Amino acid sequence: MANTALYKANIQKFDEFYTQLADIERECKHYKEHFRGKTIFCNCDDPYESNFFKFFALRFKAFGLKKLIATCYAGSPIANTQLSLFDDESEENKTTRKPHKIEITEIPDINMDGIVDLSDVKLLLASDKNHLTRLKGDGDFRSQECIEILREADIVVTNPPFSLFREYIKQLIDFNKMFLIIGSKNAVTYKEVFEYIKENKMWMGNGFANGNAYFYIPNPRDFAKGVYDPETGLVKFRNVCWYTNLDFKKRHEEMLFYKTTFLHVFF
Repeated sequence: MANTALYKANIQKFDEFYTQLADIERECKHYKEHFRGKTIFCNCDDPYESNFFKFFALRFKAFGLKKLIATCYAGSPIANTQLSLFDDESEENKTTRKPHKIEITEIPDINMDGIVDLSDVKLLLASDKNHLTRLKGDGDFRSQECIEILREADIVVTNPPFSLFREYIKQLIDFNKMFLIIGSKNAVTYKEVFEYIKENKMWMGNGFANGNAYFYIPNPRDFAKGVYDPETGLVKFRNVCWYTNLDFKKRHEEMLFYKTTFLHVFF
């Protein structure tokens, strides 16, 4: 069962579930007005591979972002499979990636091909190393180094470790940050999370298409039949959702209730 897989992930700390770009785009389109002029922080995202970083980098100008920051923890399970940003990395370092931070305030069309894409991001980082820095610590969102970055951010958007969801959401609430994150639906049963929802400090987002969320996992594990597709490397979960404290139109739609009345006829 998909729920069983999520439970195992929580117990065994298998937190590497990579969100699809299409799912990020489908959700973020409901909050575009919130992003304009803001600093977006993806604090659980290796910029080499993260679709969250890619999404906001590709829409930096369209969304009118002020700044985009992404940090990763020590080591990336899918390191160097898509985008390499450091020129001085040895083969050993590429497979044991050190934590780092990318900070971008603009993404021009550097290669002059008429579009802004990841090749422009790579050229930007190559031309100005100030955008890309190593972190002194391990890149954990709870580290003092990452907390200082969090203080600067306006909105946090990411897929945090499910096993650390209580700590993660508490940090966002404590620092009074706006956020759009993915988590297990079971999180609503956590005492702390339930209180946040009751106090209107967070709520569920628009949601995944048809309630199905597909994540890429770098290390396949045992899943029930029909949950994991070995051809695509995607695993399907129905027990996850988006959590946010950003307002969006669907929250204010009227709910229509119907009452069925039975007519009893007596003869």
